[in-house]
Amino acid sequence: MGIFKKIKEGLKKTRDSVIGQIGSMLKSFTKIDEELFEELEELLVMGDVGVSTAQEICERVKVKVKETGTTDPGEIQKLLEEVVSEMLRGGQELNLNTKPSVVLVIGVNGVGKTTTIGKMANRFRNEGKKVLLAAADTFRAAAIDQLQIWAERSGCDIIKQNEGSDPAAVVFDAISAAKARGADVIIADTAGRLHNKKHLMDELAKINRIIDRELPDADKEVLLVLDATTGQNAVSQVEHFKAATGITGIVLTKLDGTAKGGIVLAIKNSLDVPVKFIGVGEQIDDLQPFDPDEFSRALFDFSNEE
Repeated sequence: MGIFKKIKEGLKKTRDSVIGQIGSMLKSFTKIDEELFEELEELLVMGDVGVSTAQEICERVKVKVKETGTTDPGEIQKLLEEVVSEMLRGGQELNLNTKPSVVLVIGVNGVGKTTTIGKMANRFRNEGKKVLLAAADTFRAAAIDQLQIWAERSGCDIIKQNEGSDPAAVVFDAISAAKARGADVIIADTAGRLHNKKHLMDELAKINRIIDRELPDADKEVLLVLDATTGQNAVSQVEHFKAATGITGIVLTKLDGTAKGGIVLAIKNSLDVPVKFIGVGEQIDDLQPFDPDEFSRALFDFSNEE
């Protein structure tokens, strides 16, 4: 299955629910007026886009209506697709050019963090990179075992210690091993306890200090894994983690299981944090680099659907 088709299938629930309602609403109008935009804004808010982002989308569409001289309400959907694409652009590329580079993966338990790391490792390896996994979520024994399975499945080395070990020590060992083995990328799993716990944030700060000391010139991505099905709660998680750890991007999982795909817009527009990857299925290759244009096109594409 092609990448676009994967993304399109993954967004089916969002498209059928939110975009489908917008399409039906636009058909009920014979002219473009303020009432149309009020209903559009309401539907966007219901689609977990968020109030301020929904308002901005509508304002941008109004500008495009004036610029193009559009009078047909049926044309609004195409303009909406263009606006969504424009708003999502910027910062989605991974910055991993040094050898080694570091990807620090954070997020609360249950969002699919370890699975995401396994899929990411598999993708990097398929790109020809030598990947080393660091099992720095030492709080939960199952996390170490789970990462071991993904290391074997993706053909990557793993550095681990016993449950309860110092996570920063695991990261230190992983950096030493990466230097010795000529690894291109270190992907570090971290503890997933509640984001408002000071201990967890102190732990992450310690890991960051180790990385900065041992690899001062290395490219580093700090990726927050979020479960798309949580909707606006995901925005709250971004706010907490952004304040504490300086995240560089988002991995949004389980998009195929929710009608809340609009959360991508809320995160990018309200919090200025780019989405780097989206998860659109259970298979090992279902973690896709985020492409704003493909995402927007898939969101509004009803072709070949009943």
